[in-house]
Amino acid sequence: MILLLAFALLAGAATAITPCVLPVLPALLSASGTGGRRRPLGIVCGLTLTHTITIVGIASVVDGVGVGDGTLRTIAIAVLALFGVTLLVPRAAEWVQLRLTFLQRLAPRGDAQGFWSGLPVGGALGFVYAPCAGPILAAVISVSASSGATGKIVAVGIAYGLGSALVLLGFALGGRRLMDGVRRGGRGAALQRGFGAVMLLTAVLMFTSVDLRFQDALASHFPSFLTNPTGGLEKSKAVEDQLAGLRGKPKFDEEIRGAIRKTTASDAALPGVKTPRLPVLGAAPEFADTQRWFNAAPLTMAGLRGRVVLLDFWTYTCINCLRTLPYLKAWDARYRRQGLTIVGVHTPEFAFERKASNVSAAIDRQSLRYPVVQDNEYGTWNAYGNQAWPAHYLVDARGQVRYVHLGEGAYEETEAAIRALLAEAGDRRLGAAAKPRGEIDAVAGHTSPETYLGSARASGFFPTGPRNGTHDYTAAPPSELKQSAFSLGGHWSIDDESARAVLGATITARVVGRAVYLVLSSDGDRPRRVHVELDGRPIARADAGDDVRDSVVTVRRQRLYDLVKLDSVGEHVLTLRLDPGVSGFAFTFG
Repeated sequence: MILLLAFALLAGAATAITPCVLPVLPALLSASGTGGRRRPLGIVCGLTLTHTITIVGIASVVDGVGVGDGTLRTIAIAVLALFGVTLLVPRAAEWVQLRLTFLQRLAPRGDAQGFWSGLPVGGALGFVYAPCAGPILAAVISVSASSGATGKIVAVGIAYGLGSALVLLGFALGGRRLMDGVRRGGRGAALQRGFGAVMLLTAVLMFTSVDLRFQDALASHFPSFLTNPTGGLEKSKAVEDQLAGLRGKPKFDEEIRGAIRKTTASDAALPGVKTPRLPVLGAAPEFADTQRWFNAAPLTMAGLRGRVVLLDFWTYTCINCLRTLPYLKAWDARYRRQGLTIVGVHTPEFAFERKASNVSAAIDRQSLRYPVVQDNEYGTWNAYGNQAWPAHYLVDARGQVRYVHLGEGAYEETEAAIRALLAEAGDRRLGAAAKPRGEIDAVAGHTSPETYLGSARASGFFPTGPRNGTHDYTAAPPSELKQSAFSLGGHWSIDDESARAVLGATITARVVGRAVYLVLSSDGDRPRRVHVELDGRPIARADAGDDVRDSVVTVRRQRLYDLVKLDSVGEHVLTLRLDPGVSGFAFTFG
């Protein structure tokens, strides 16, 4: 942990000297150049405090690294504008001081223009300060959103902010020293008005989002060693191992061997299937911080005592999760009367998956009859220490977790475990095995890996990957694409989790698999098209996925779309041409 804190401190200091700090630098220098000598320290402290709180404490509502939601940003801009006006217009400064006398009484005597006066200005800057984020800051944000602000996460966030603060304080003090020389030349009043104009102009540019577009331009045109000078360090094995440790170990580890309860059942075992050992892994936590329930009134683990419970952590655009649904539906139909309750815990991966109507539509589309609960705040996910989609937790009739399986597969083993626990609960005449229908078989080890179109988790792109903001991309010729490589073409608007087609947007990929799936959405749920080509030609009907008609996918709702369905695994060049307003999220292959 000490090593990670040191890395975070260094990374924070390095990001404060990148071009990404330029949008807030004029305001920082202007605010530091007026008032008492301790004001720069107050400004930097305020900036660091609010920026750290933003990225650690409210990461789930952060729209972009270090940029708070619309309300926080608007308040921050208003504070900067007010400060600028007071520097430009002396009467405005007097008017503000008269109405804020109660705040001045909170500061130590003689510090009306010092440290305490700089805190609110720095606090406003902290909400709009958006340093170039490497893996360390990204990990702090993602873990805070999914797992909460643990002590380790807070410590790493503070270390990062402190490193950035030390460099920014150096800038502020250096600028202050230069400005003192100008004042001694008798130009103090003009300098103050100039600072006011800079502050006001900064507020206007931020209100019109020019600062965000400027940051995008910097990231696009500056080399990576300038925008992220510690990138190599942050991606080193030492740092990656430390970041992996932030999430902690699974709460119910498959390798744990607790007390074994013997099962005696006449026909519980499945012919040819070895029933797994079923150690007591611990008491099953209650459902926590859930939202809407579907197909049932709200349930509790206490209320389910006496029944065997299978928890399925899933999300409706995850192809790996969808592949498990035929088995879950078959088990529900076969064993519900024998004492099995399946509960789908829907924990979203993307923001739009939090919408209850989208989840409801997915449940109807998949014909799910068992209870499903929304876990938008990751409350139940965290209670179980879960780390994957999909994940299955089997709880016995006494409320103890007895079996865990992360990911796809092991369906026969899982069913054998279900039957063993049902027999243990008293039902030893279970009959034949369940018969899933419409299985989606995974082709393990022979397909292109999953990838994302959002900048936070994109991989395998050539010659350049997705980057935040609106940019033009030049697609690589298919002959230059290696296996499982992707290339963007045309005009795209990209954020952390998605890529939105603006004009002439294309995706070219050399993929391996039998099936291709892509999570898509359309602005306002209006019908928009995606043209699908395979190996340079409009995809044939025999090769097209279920959502393709005449080589075109019509995108409406935000969901997973089935693009390609071949008879066998093979390597092909896939080309997608997207209408403006269509957004892509994640590719998966089968």
